[in-house]
Amino acid sequence: MTAEPTLTIYPARLVRTMDPARPTAQAVAVRGDRIRAVGTLEELKAYGPAHIDDRYADAVIFPGFVEAHTHMGSGAMWQWTYVGHSERTDPGGTRWPGCDSIEAVIARLKEADAALDDPTAPLCAWGLDPIFFPGDRLDRRHLDQVSSTRPIGITHQSGHVMTVNSVALKLDGITRDTAVEGVVKDGSGEPTGEMREPAAMALIGSAPSTLDLRAAKRDASGIKLFGADARNHGVTTLVDLGNTQLLEDGYPQWLHGVVDDEDFPARISIFHMGGGFGGAMDVPAAVRRLHELRRGNSDKLRFGNVKFILDGSNQGFTGRLQSPGYLPDDRKGIWVIPPEQFAELFGQYHAAGLTVHAHCNGDEATELFLDTVEDALEAHPRWNHRHTVTHSQLSTAAQYRRMAVLGMCANIFSNHTWHWGDQHHDIILGPDRAARMNAAATALRCGVPITFHCDTPVTPLDALATASHAAARLTPSGRVLGEYERISVPEALHAMTIGAAYTLKMDHEVGSIEAGKYADFAILGQDPFEADAVGLRDVPVHGSVVGGRHFPAGSGD
Repeated sequence: MTAEPTLTIYPARLVRTMDPARPTAQAVAVRGDRIRAVGTLEELKAYGPAHIDDRYADAVIFPGFVEAHTHMGSGAMWQWTYVGHSERTDPGGTRWPGCDSIEAVIARLKEADAALDDPTAPLCAWGLDPIFFPGDRLDRRHLDQVSSTRPIGITHQSGHVMTVNSVALKLDGITRDTAVEGVVKDGSGEPTGEMREPAAMALIGSAPSTLDLRAAKRDASGIKLFGADARNHGVTTLVDLGNTQLLEDGYPQWLHGVVDDEDFPARISIFHMGGGFGGAMDVPAAVRRLHELRRGNSDKLRFGNVKFILDGSNQGFTGRLQSPGYLPDDRKGIWVIPPEQFAELFGQYHAAGLTVHAHCNGDEATELFLDTVEDALEAHPRWNHRHTVTHSQLSTAAQYRRMAVLGMCANIFSNHTWHWGDQHHDIILGPDRAARMNAAATALRCGVPITFHCDTPVTPLDALATASHAAARLTPSGRVLGEYERISVPEALHAMTIGAAYTLKMDHEVGSIEAGKYADFAILGQDPFEADAVGLRDVPVHGSVVGGRHFPAGSGD
């Protein structure tokens, strides 16, 4: 007969539960991988013989954060060269200063070029955002200064654009005669090396980009770095939002081997890429596969949801906007998947009972998603579907009212306010529309369940910072961008815990500290409820607990 797991009680300076029925406590009792009870130390001792573990006596035990839009390949991307404008720290703790000019980007690429032995091996970089460098736009001419023998490819920070050098253009056969939307050409008709959105980016085979994260998602060391990044920020549940490999034999089983390991510090929900950046068009086969994989879900690795990418990025001027368009020339953006094709594919996944999260940066993309969901619900009524608008950057008040009626959720890209808020105000959209971007307060007023996300590697995986940006809505210049869309610190923290879990249909398992749920905690040095909106991002994170196992920040990298 198997012995009953030992009951362990963890006293803390404070237990903040995110459970309104008992919002705070003195301690948590854990048995195996589950929470047995929450309460005072004396209450918990009454549950029977227990071991008292004081390791968190001076800390705050908080529900493990749930990050519902990341990309698992981001861990392996740190093997490439980072050339972004903002300073970043990789999962191993190495600080990468930002590149504040095109000259700084070229200098860093030259350093990386000198470190490669093979003069024909590709040089891959990521994080570039030309919007921070007004004037001359980085193109093949700049990259040709780095090397004339190797292909060079830089993925832009949004992941929706890349820039390559002349060697890459030649190797991949891209010329003035290439007639693919998104292949940017100069005044004389020659390719500049800039490739916008998947159709154009897919032409580049000589230098990998974020379109080619297949290898990164088969890199166990990179996936472990992804988990380490989560651990360092108290994130215990992650979503790989868009994976093109789930139909391949052996791959899901390989993933189980990596993530189910007791030393992996997070749970991961993997979404099948239904369309946009790749994805299978044989929907019946994909549905059968997803239902099969769902039956094999483990406590730490989940399958069974679907992702679509409808449009591009707003700071890249490729998100699909309703009138008016972008400031420079009223352009409307690019559809990543044709609207009529999306309606056909989505309807099949919906009818099969699967939950869909759709990337919608522009309000025209949101409108398409809402129209499609409404039509699908008329054809195949479903309750509790929880289809989610992800990014939801320019969703309007009218659209949020429709989401509420349709039973939809919104996963809002709050980090954009900090990383590109000034550019949206001054260059991309103008003050009026920039002020209502990422409209969390409107969504809550309309009764839409919400969460926030980082979309790493686009912005850093840091749940407290993501919540802070939603509450403060500050830009780097000190501007408050949309004061009436600010929300409270408790609302922002709710969105990053139980709110995110709700969008994943995991709120009965994670997102709050309640008896019967997984023992998943963020270990903090301060009660985040006592921080103001800006100070929230500076609350210390000591590590995490996942299923009762302890993962101190910075350990085991």
